[in-house]
Amino acid sequence: MIIQTAAAATLLTAIATTFTFHLISPTPKSFYHSLFTSPSLSDNASISDHLHTLTRRPHVAGQEANAEAAAYVLSVFTSSNIKTHIAPYQVALTYPVSRSLKLTPLPQDPQTQIEFDLRQEVYGGDPYADVADEVLPTFHAYAKSGTVEAPVVFVNYGTLEDYLTLEKMGVNVSGKIVLAKYGSIYRGSIVQIAYEAGAVGVLVYTDRKDYGGGGGAKWFPDEKWLPPSGVQVGSVYNAYGDPTTPGWASSEECERLSDEEVEEAGDVGKIPSLPISAADGETILRAIGGQVANDDWQGSDDAPVYRVGPGPGVVHLSYTGKQVIGRIENVIGVIEGEEEPDRFVILGNHRDAWTFGAVDPNSGTAALLEIAQRLGKLQKRGWKPRRTIVLCNWDAEEYGLIGSTEWVEENRQMLASKAIAYLNVDSAVYGPGFWAASTPQLDELLKQATQQVKDPDNSSQTLYQSWVGSSSSPMIGRLGSGESDFAAFVHHIGIPAADMAFGKGYPVYHSMYDDFIWMQKFGDPLFQRHVAVASLWGLVALWLADAEVLPFNYLSYALELQSYVKDLEDDLSGKNVNLTPLIKSIEELEKAATNINSQREEIEQCKANLFIGKKDHFKVRELNDRLMMAERAFTDQDGLLGRSWFKHLIYGPSKHDDYGSVSFPGIGEAIEKARSLKTAESWKIVQHEVYRVSRAVKHASQIINGELT
Repeated sequence: MIIQTAAAATLLTAIATTFTFHLISPTPKSFYHSLFTSPSLSDNASISDHLHTLTRRPHVAGQEANAEAAAYVLSVFTSSNIKTHIAPYQVALTYPVSRSLKLTPLPQDPQTQIEFDLRQEVYGGDPYADVADEVLPTFHAYAKSGTVEAPVVFVNYGTLEDYLTLEKMGVNVSGKIVLAKYGSIYRGSIVQIAYEAGAVGVLVYTDRKDYGGGGGAKWFPDEKWLPPSGVQVGSVYNAYGDPTTPGWASSEECERLSDEEVEEAGDVGKIPSLPISAADGETILRAIGGQVANDDWQGSDDAPVYRVGPGPGVVHLSYTGKQVIGRIENVIGVIEGEEEPDRFVILGNHRDAWTFGAVDPNSGTAALLEIAQRLGKLQKRGWKPRRTIVLCNWDAEEYGLIGSTEWVEENRQMLASKAIAYLNVDSAVYGPGFWAASTPQLDELLKQATQQVKDPDNSSQTLYQSWVGSSSSPMIGRLGSGESDFAAFVHHIGIPAADMAFGKGYPVYHSMYDDFIWMQKFGDPLFQRHVAVASLWGLVALWLADAEVLPFNYLSYALELQSYVKDLEDDLSGKNVNLTPLIKSIEELEKAATNINSQREEIEQCKANLFIGKKDHFKVRELNDRLMMAERAFTDQDGLLGRSWFKHLIYGPSKHDDYGSVSFPGIGEAIEKARSLKTAESWKIVQHEVYRVSRAVKHASQIINGELT
């Protein structure tokens, strides 16, 4: 590529020093990337304005306000000179029709019945009071409609371990309504586990100890904590995508499962459930007798003593929901690559929110719009990416990653053959403290990109320095859980991916108090963290789009798999399971990764010596294809046993907690089942799963080597 002016060449030389990068050599386009490493103060105001506009009204998927938010995103993309279109789908969404909750603390005294109003209170001076009636009544999406009445059992966080504790205490939940706390596992898993234990209904509340700041704390708008009437709503769907079109896209005239077939699939709620507030949860807890719960199950110091029941309090729970086939809208912006238009770097964030969504997800949407505007400025300066950049604003994520999943399913073959990587930001800012998760070949890229971005909370150091802290290397998470829109890319197709944000959780999650005021007062008052996320997100995208040789390092993958095998060896000690095939396949992966890194270095050396001919360009393309496709090899067309949509054999969500990430999920689930069945045949299935993973790792090595056997 030719540098157009001497001034540009001088600028490139100066910036190239900044971008010394052992996986990526600076390209003639590197001087454009400074727009992402040196943002201006006006960016803070711009992102703040975007967030304010996006959160003026509650905007649930399928509702008018969310279509208006989509139109706003489209207008910003378009005004940034990005070719943009709407990718619509017709999907099954559920909304509440009616619900009621009554408590009889003492069955022999019906006069003591309490009827809960199930309303989140508008606080004094709330600037959104005029649209508070647009907030949907608190509910669980895809909960089963029905009416149940039964004594209550307190089940702590509703995990499998909690039910084992109750079993040891002699407490049976069969035929009972369970009361569980949010804060440990996915709400859909809470409901599913309760159903499998025999419960007839589920109430999930936000305990003050976890979300209210404990005893004596003030709450929003005075402090960051969830008010006593606050309720965390959300979905209890235990799969991804439209439940009526599992595995294919929800186009207007597509095939659909019937309601009976959806229920038979078992991924929607099987018993009635409701989310309730801390205040209502404590009222019910006061009506529960029986044995005192363990110390680690108890609430804050001024809370009542938690007992497990059952009863004597009896709850009457009624919920009626409706399912509709509604229109959702993904907004897709495309900046076509100049040299490799058939290679895609994809950025994604969802737009829909249960209420105002200032943190979740529109802090991320505001950052995506900031990136779009910066890319628009680059285009005005004459920049064009080497590869195509795709900006995706997803819809209906809150219901079960529906918008992104439908798009991936519709474009499966195109993405499988052309997608370089997917970069996700869901909620960009929860609070202080940067974190990131990725598939391992992107680890080094993330580390080195954070060295180019200032820490928004301490301008004297880089984001990398604050991320590392006192340790020798930052902790990078893995994308095994299914809590955001990277799931379809990683788990279904096998596309390298990363996710990033500031903060990890926040008290007003999925409540009507997740508004612009909360963000302005507690999440990011100066909007500096928003700018930092946009800068890092955009910089990683530009490096992936413009680097001549893709910055993937599969040595990180091999080393990580070796650590997983050591854990397996400990887990399978004394069992007749042979791990040698897996160990050998990982050794092959390590050799292949070392080999391709050497090939990359040779190419980089030739480039540094200005010796790259036509033949070498084909060589670079072929090497990049191997780096791009290796992740696909970790998938298997049959998927996980009983969960065939999940194709990735290295990472996946826990079977009993969608928020939980596990390595070698197929092997782990087989071990769990074998320990339960205690049969020789069940341990043969464990061995089979070991062979499956071994084959996948070997295939990845073959792709990286680029040679036939």
